[in-house]
Amino acid sequence: MDSLYFRQIKIGPMENFMYLVGCRESRECMVIDPAWSVEGILDCIDEDDMTLTGALITHYHPDHCGGSMMGFTVEGLPQLMTSRPVPVHVNSHEGDGLLKVTGLSESDIVRHDSGDRVMVGNIPITLLHTPGHTPGSQCFQCGDALLSGDTLFTQGCGRVDLPGGDSEEMYRTLTQRLAKLPDTTILYPGHDYGHSPSAAMSTVRETNHYLRIRSFDDWRRLMGP
Repeated sequence: MDSLYFRQIKIGPMENFMYLVGCRESRECMVIDPAWSVEGILDCIDEDDMTLTGALITHYHPDHCGGSMMGFTVEGLPQLMTSRPVPVHVNSHEGDGLLKVTGLSESDIVRHDSGDRVMVGNIPITLLHTPGHTPGSQCFQCGDALLSGDTLFTQGCGRVDLPGGDSEEMYRTLTQRLAKLPDTTILYPGHDYGHSPSAAMSTVRETNHYLRIRSFDDWRRLMGP
């Protein structure tokens, strides 16, 4: 995609990756998982002469969307919506959790099903429901890129022992929902938890232990019920 605008930015004390994805022709972009420094995110957008038209949320944990949960608070969507309000795209299974954590209103969000597509300029972004880390975790597919949030890292996968986590769903996500991705797909995770900030799926399948587990029984012994 010659007109694709793409930036990966590491931000915050938990080594989060935040992404800007957009269209160079229309100068429009969306932000994926805005948290920790809204001013810094908006500065990046303005420096690149882009216009923010939406936010895409992988899941409702505050380190990815801001808000309060389990005793800690992170800057994110509440501040973004005050400074530069845009539609917030979230999986339908995650909408209620996002509203609770961030304090946003139903009118602020757009609920999606798996396979829905959003456009930013002439760039299509496909939304894939990938539950396990949370009920409504989703990944974003844009050309050859997969932006995976906390579903899959280059050297691991998301935890399933937090509220909403489901070990069996995570197993299905990794072995069925994401199994059909071509080896040439480039994985861009939600945290810098691996040897590199991105990797081809061919490499991830060879080196990520969580993608090499042979059976669900072995998975349960590793991850728990």
